[in-house]
Amino acid sequence: MDLIQWFGNTVMGFCKQDPEKARRFLLTGYRANLLSLITHLPPSAMTKANRYAAIHIMETIIRSLTRPKTCAMVSLFVPCEMLYSIGLAPYSLEAISGYIMGVSCEDACQQKASEAGFSDTMCAYHMTYLGAAELGLMPPPRFIIYSNLACDGNMITFPYLRDKHNVPSFYLDIPYEKSDDSVRYVASQLQVMQDFIEQMVGKHIPEERLHKAVRNSIAAKKDALATASYRKSHFLPTDMTNEMYSAFMSHILLGSDTAAKYFSLLREENQKAPFGKAKRLLWLHTIPYMQPSLRNLINYSKDVSIAACDLTYDSFVSDWDEDDVYRAMASRLVYSGYNGPVDDRIRYALQMANVTGADGAIIFAHWGCKVTLGASKMLKQGLEERGIPAIILDGNGASPAATGDGQIRTRMEAFLEMLEASSDDSLYL
Repeated sequence: MDLIQWFGNTVMGFCKQDPEKARRFLLTGYRANLLSLITHLPPSAMTKANRYAAIHIMETIIRSLTRPKTCAMVSLFVPCEMLYSIGLAPYSLEAISGYIMGVSCEDACQQKASEAGFSDTMCAYHMTYLGAAELGLMPPPRFIIYSNLACDGNMITFPYLRDKHNVPSFYLDIPYEKSDDSVRYVASQLQVMQDFIEQMVGKHIPEERLHKAVRNSIAAKKDALATASYRKSHFLPTDMTNEMYSAFMSHILLGSDTAAKYFSLLREENQKAPFGKAKRLLWLHTIPYMQPSLRNLINYSKDVSIAACDLTYDSFVSDWDEDDVYRAMASRLVYSGYNGPVDDRIRYALQMANVTGADGAIIFAHWGCKVTLGASKMLKQGLEERGIPAIILDGNGASPAATGDGQIRTRMEAFLEMLEASSDDSLYL
């Protein structure tokens, strides 16, 4: 048994008798990881931006476990600018579940959720968090804000956690239709959401801080898009975990000074990176960064890289008015590629393929995500009809053991070989 597995087993063992002790032990591991990130030299392949992200996301996880009353639990696409403007830290169950997976506790947590009556067909990230909550490992948040955008599991998980912890919640309804009427409707809800947050905290959100947070969001999104454009010709080896950092920075941390600085660093590093001919992949949906076979094929490879993930680049709104902060945040939600018909998501994917010069696309059909599972074949067909080779990989991003690792490696290797062969053939056209 390796050290991580021993650590996870110990956490789960403590949960059965003393959840508070289990949480303290879990925090010991997280704090040790944070200290290592801060004080030790990172691997040479780990960039300054990625180290910066690793440190600050780890700090967010620790804060949610140690000072939950200074935090709010949010679903992934909720705009968090108001929270940062009033001094609260948002966190998502997907991020927490990812770090639970990092200490090999995910299977035990998912089993506990199943025993509590939740369906095994639910998203495994949600199942992991629900199980951890049932075990007493997760403290109650100060309040919850969630939306219907992208994830059908939100409508089960967040109401359950609200009732279980007896905490206030706010629901943000995102219309399916992309229109100016929808933007106005969401903007009006965001104003009510501000009233809700101010009532929860007992003070007003300073207008100048909210405007600053929205400016941070706009700057971060612009730098993220510039980063993607540099990846069309420049090559900077990365790994799958780092790409998930970008996804969290572009949602949960969006609006913070931290996210603005991260994407600025990322842009600078990719702009200065040398030119390279590695195969560039467009990744659709969550990245299974703990899957051994994919880590071996992609992490810091000189031959292949993830040029973009649609979780980071889900919105292409370019006319944000930073003076109308509610409209700016609402537009980002309504015009997300994860909102509306599958054709919109295909169109957004094609835009990113063009920006990054992607050679092919990976559609990760994550277990329990009905939105992507139902759309995967249409996404594949839509991309291939426009000349972008694509492959569907079935797996479980929150439970590597539940994925056929050998099968996924074989299919991925064959896909990469096909991309390489297509590139060689093009030399003779």
